[in-house]
Formats: sequence, structure tokens, C-alpha cells
Amino acid sequence: MTPQEQRNELLAARLIKSLNRRNMEAYYCPTAEEAVKCVSTLIEDGSSVTWGGSTSVQQLGLPEVLRNRGTLEVLDRDLVQSPEEKQDIYLRAFTADVYLTSANAISEDGVIVNIDGNGNRVAAITWGPKKVIFIIGLNKVAQTVEGALSRARATAAPINALRFDINTPCHVDGVCHNCNSPECICSYVHFLRNCRNKGRHVVVLVGEDLGY
Repeated sequence: MTPQEQRNELLAARLIKSLNRRNMEAYYCPTAEEAVKCVSTLIEDGSSVTWGGSTSVQQLGLPEVLRNRGTLEVLDRDLVQSPEEKQDIYLRAFTADVYLTSANAISEDGVIVNIDGNGNRVAAITWGPKKVIFIIGLNKVAQTVEGALSRARATAAPINALRFDINTPCHVDGVCHNCNSPECICSYVHFLRNCRNKGRHVVVLVGEDLGY
């Protein structure tokens, strides 16, 4: 085991304890391949499942894995043809059995931080789907909640503004300006510090870089 792998295991163990204290289930998978298997086992046959615009979910190839499983109702907004169909999936996400997402950052003491432009992702994290599964690469760990918020605003937001081609100041120069732009990708800032209903929030930590 390399020093990096040792460090990842130690960090993951600390995070799992912190998340458990916050009433969340948590698992550590050293590799992306193991993460895919772990997430799959957390989704029961017959479940309806969907996800937000998560790069981590896409990088792991989970949409294809879940579609190929054949025992799930997969709600994939990327496969529909019209804005009306896409809006329908956005709304159906709130009644889904499982919602997959990632995080823009997580603090070492287990607070999960997300920013959102439209609010659909953080809304689903907060309320609606029966189970929310986070897939979080250890590259998104910050030492403190303040550090996690800084990572979300200064690192994730400009990259996602470029990814979605959103007209914001950070799209221009890659730097957060704490803007009030009409298309601000930080319109909604969300802190998940505790799971009110035990078992609803599940975190799969991954020992590889995922997402932004």
C-alpha cells in the first residue's frame, strides 16, 4: 500500500465516523470500480432511480450500469427529447426511491456542501427522494466547513459555469466574484450537517479524484 493509499484510508475512516455521528451511513471504496459495485448494492431491484447533473456519476458510468441492470426504473433526463419531458423528470425526482448525486465539497467533520444554480439538486437532497446516495471523491475533502464552502465557490463553481456555458463573471476569468449575476451558479448554497431520517442519506467515499 502506498503512502497515498494509507492516507486515504485514514482520512476515510475519520470521515465515516463523522458522518455516522451525523446519522448518515457511509462507506469507503478505494477505487472507482469498487464504488460502482457499492452503489449498485445500495439500490434494490424494482427501485426508481435518478440523478442530478453530477460529473462524478457520469465518470463512474453509473447511468449505463443502472440502465443495463434491467430491474430498475431509470429516470434519465439526458435521454428525453423535449424541455417538457426534462421538466417532468426534474419533478419525478422528488418521488424517486433513489437519488444519486455528489458534492462540491465535504469537511473533515462530515458537513456536505453544495452550490446550485437552479436549486433542483439541493432541493432533492433536502426533501423528496426516499434515499439520497452521495458519491464523493476524496479530492473534495476540506479541513473545515469554511474551507469546504471556499472550495465549492472558488473551484467547483467556475468549472461548472464553464461546463454549462453560463454567463457569469467566473466564466470569464475562472475566479469567484461573489456575484449577483442573473445566471449565478451559486444562487443556492446548501449545508447538509445532519440526516433527520436515519438511512436516507448515504455517502460513498472514493479514493480517486472524481468530479470538480
